[in-house]
Amino acid sequence: MFLVKTPLALKKTFPSLVWDIPNNTKTIYLTFDDGPTPEVTTWVLATLKQYNAKATFFVVGDNVKKHPQIYQQLIAEGHAIGNHTYNHLNGWKTKSSDYLQNIEKCAELVDSNLFRPPYGRIKNTQIKKLKQDYNIIMWDVLSGDFDAGLSPEKCAENVISNTKSGSIIVFHDSIKAEKNLKYALPKAIEYLKSKGFVFNVITEG
Repeated sequence: MFLVKTPLALKKTFPSLVWDIPNNTKTIYLTFDDGPTPEVTTWVLATLKQYNAKATFFVVGDNVKKHPQIYQQLIAEGHAIGNHTYNHLNGWKTKSSDYLQNIEKCAELVDSNLFRPPYGRIKNTQIKKLKQDYNIIMWDVLSGDFDAGLSPEKCAENVISNTKSGSIIVFHDSIKAEKNLKYALPKAIEYLKSKGFVFNVITEG
C-alpha cells in the first residue's frame, strides 16, 4: 500500500524535506525515478519533447554507468538530474555510513545537489548528514505506476485528481512501471496542460 497524496501531517513532521514547491504560476514538477532505462527513458524523453514539458530525473548511479548516452541526453534536452543512490538502497534497512557512501558513489557520476531517497525511506540521522550537501526532494503526488495491481487508468487518475500548483509528481522510468507509465503520463500531461499548468524542472538552488 502507498499514499497517493502526501498527508500534511507527514510534511509537517519532516519540514526540512521538500514535498512541494508552492507558487502562483500554476507550475508543477514531473519527476522520474530509477532510470536511465533504455526501453523506457527514451520514450519518456520523446513524450516530454512532444508536449514541451521539462522534468527532473532521479537517477540510479549503476544505471547511469550502464547507459551514459541516455544520461547525457537527459541533460542535453534541458531536464534536471538528481541523485537516487548508486544501488537503489532503502535507507531504513541500510547502515547510515553505507548509505552515505552509496550516495557519494552515485555523485561521482551525477553532478547534482538534489537527492531523493529510494522508496522515500530515510532515517533522521541520514537526513541530518545529507542536508549539509543536498536538497532532499520528496513528493506531493505519487502516480503508483510501479504497482502492477493498479490499472493504467487509475495511475492517470491519481495524478489528475491530486495535482495542484506546486505539486511534485512521481513517475518511474523503469521496466516495472512501463505499462502504466505509457498510458498515464500522456493522459496526465494532456489534462494538466488543458487546465493551464506549466511543467518545470526542480532547480538546485
